[in-house]
Amino acid sequence: MRPWPMLFLLTGSVALAAEGGSPAFFAEVALLLVSSALIAFLSFRIGLVPIVSFLLAGVLIGPNALGLVRDPEIINAAAEIGVVLLLFTIGIEFSLDRLARIARLIFLGGGLQVGLTVAAVTGLMLLLGRDWHDGVFTGCLIALSSTAIVMKLLSDRGQTNSSAGQASLGILIFQDLAVVAMVLVVPMLGKGGGSGGEILWAFAKAAAIILLILTLARRVMPKFLEAVARTCSREVFLLVVIAVCFGTAYLTSLAGLSLALGAFLAGLLVSESRFGQQALSEILPLQILFSAAFFISVGLLFDLRFMALSLPLVLALILGVLLVKVLVTSLSARVLGYPRGVSLEVGLLLAQVGEFSFVLERAGRGAGLNAFGLPNEGSQAFVALTVLLMAATPFLGSLGARLRDKSGTQNIAPQSPQIEEGAFNHLSDHVILAGYGNYARKLAFALEQAEIPFLILTLSPDGANEAEGQGYAVLRGDYANTHILELARVDRAKLFVVADDAPSMIHRVASVVRANQPELPIVARTESEAEREELEKAGAQIVTEEEQGTRELLRQVLRPFDRLDAVEVYLNVALRQGVQARQVQRSSNPKVAARTFALTDEEIKRGNCTHTDWAHPVTVTTNVCEDCVRLGDTWVHLRVCLTCGYVGCCDDSKNKHATAHFGAEGHPLIKSLEPGEDWTWCYVDQKNL
Repeated sequence: MRPWPMLFLLTGSVALAAEGGSPAFFAEVALLLVSSALIAFLSFRIGLVPIVSFLLAGVLIGPNALGLVRDPEIINAAAEIGVVLLLFTIGIEFSLDRLARIARLIFLGGGLQVGLTVAAVTGLMLLLGRDWHDGVFTGCLIALSSTAIVMKLLSDRGQTNSSAGQASLGILIFQDLAVVAMVLVVPMLGKGGGSGGEILWAFAKAAAIILLILTLARRVMPKFLEAVARTCSREVFLLVVIAVCFGTAYLTSLAGLSLALGAFLAGLLVSESRFGQQALSEILPLQILFSAAFFISVGLLFDLRFMALSLPLVLALILGVLLVKVLVTSLSARVLGYPRGVSLEVGLLLAQVGEFSFVLERAGRGAGLNAFGLPNEGSQAFVALTVLLMAATPFLGSLGARLRDKSGTQNIAPQSPQIEEGAFNHLSDHVILAGYGNYARKLAFALEQAEIPFLILTLSPDGANEAEGQGYAVLRGDYANTHILELARVDRAKLFVVADDAPSMIHRVASVVRANQPELPIVARTESEAEREELEKAGAQIVTEEEQGTRELLRQVLRPFDRLDAVEVYLNVALRQGVQARQVQRSSNPKVAARTFALTDEEIKRGNCTHTDWAHPVTVTTNVCEDCVRLGDTWVHLRVCLTCGYVGCCDDSKNKHATAHFGAEGHPLIKSLEPGEDWTWCYVDQKNL
């Protein structure tokens, strides 16, 4: 493939010098984009998933239909980049720890499904007198299903965590991993290759490269990306991530391996750092664009005339693929322990042929292999049945659900590890803090004290490290990025707080959040009254002025949680020394089991203290006096403040930090932390409750 079409597409520098100002290829590119966007939009309106829309767009605008695009070379170049980015994003999503946690579900269920499918297809083709090389090649093509289509379908139906969804996802993960080995083996099966020694040498070389990549992933890449992220420049971070992807892919290609394998390994490199999700969020728009080009290029290959002339052949192949995949996949789910109805549903969900099969088909065709053992018709037959099965997936999924319901099977998972879709998938009715500066620290402290769940989003490595040191949940990434917001479960949040000082960023974040979640309350602060109206148009509730604004914002934050009674107490602590004291306590203490302290019902009923409204349940995770630790001193007994949770030493101790805390903050009630003691003292009334 000549590189100049892609270079023109990316830069346009040479093309702009052409006579007439319009480069020669620009008309086809413009027609491609406009037609694809229109067809994809119309397809979405009738309920087709995006991949099917792109395939349909390629079919309609290709040389075998409307003929709007006759020279597919430009699209093929974009498709190659699409494959690289597709494998790179899959590598990012596969952490080694995650694979280890759900090994049985992935490797037993997925291994059976892929292995039995390849064996069954190879056996059938041998019975039909076809070459075994073509049989194994065709088996690999058919074994794969579409992760993108199936997971999108399950997500839209809210069935990702159902038993069928979990089984499907486990098998799909193995299929995506198997692509790496298939991309390596398929060229070896072609003419002029495929000897046992060559295949073993290829695997040994790949294993050595993978070992090197994994070593870099554990030891080098996290520190490198940390240094890049400290620039706080999205442009620099994106360029570095792209460089890692393409650089690794190119180096592996020099070693004789595929670009796709190199891209997958590059993704693994990035996934082992704390910035994997940030990298994925930055590269996702590019991946979507070039992946669309890949599927459009597949649609360009679809020949409607061939479909009309060879309809019996295509229908026979579709029927055969359905039978093999439904039977084998259902059997694999049964071995995992799923009921018969759920297993059948999984079989129908995964009955289509996947997007990575197109990658393999290209590689196999280049190596002289023939899909279904048909030298002249195999490629077109494969494209036709794949496009039709992908389009039929929603209907097959609905059929599987109806059959499962008729069988009386409950849609619950067996006793097997649940697949975690994200580290924050458990969050619900939580507050999202976008940004982590001085302003957000006050809010985080108040939310923690009020025992309200919250998640911090930040691009700052230092801010993220500090927040994690406090024990807070943190997600690194651009909080105006849709992917990051999805990971933060913005769809289940109760409040979104933009704790950023830049009006332009507040406006951008509020607009994105409002577009995705129209009903979610958004609160932000700005010191500029001039910006207020513009930001409110973007959908944010705005407060102004420093301390009064913070006080009002805390009220806004806590109002949905019915905790207005606690605002003043938490605010006083947050705006004074309590935040620093709590930070020291959380960051340097040895971890101990959390203990919660509060006034007992008997102490409240006695009524011998007029300050019980200052008391709130506080959680303690320390067994030391932090102020004494800093001074290098010891203590006798420990006390906890029932207003803010401060832990200090008693009056029998040298420094009397509990009493000093009362003098500084005015919090009147302390409780003993000593084992076997359950008393409370009021400094103001000088009474033991």
